Amino acid sequence: MEELILSLKQQLIDALYLEDMTPEQIDNDAPLFGDGLGLDSIDALELIVILDKNYGIKLSSPEQGKEIFTSIHSIAEYISRNRTK
Repeated sequence: MEELILSLKQQLIDALYLEDMTPEQIDNDAPLFGDGLGLDSIDALELIVILDKNYGIKLSSPEQGKEIFTSIHSIAEYISRNRTK
């Protein structure tokens, strides 16, 4: 799971152009939106693309994304259970 979490953090940094951040600076359990990492709805679309492209996961509804995208840890857990790639 740690390898998946580190990979996810790096994918976020690359996809969202967070050049000033390192994977170590992203807390596994910190909120991704709002007061945490400060991501927005456009960033959520990038997260959906990452899940689809890298893990073969297609989200069926925006509500599902809200549950999954609460933290890096929650995304990693979802990927572990549902990945097809």
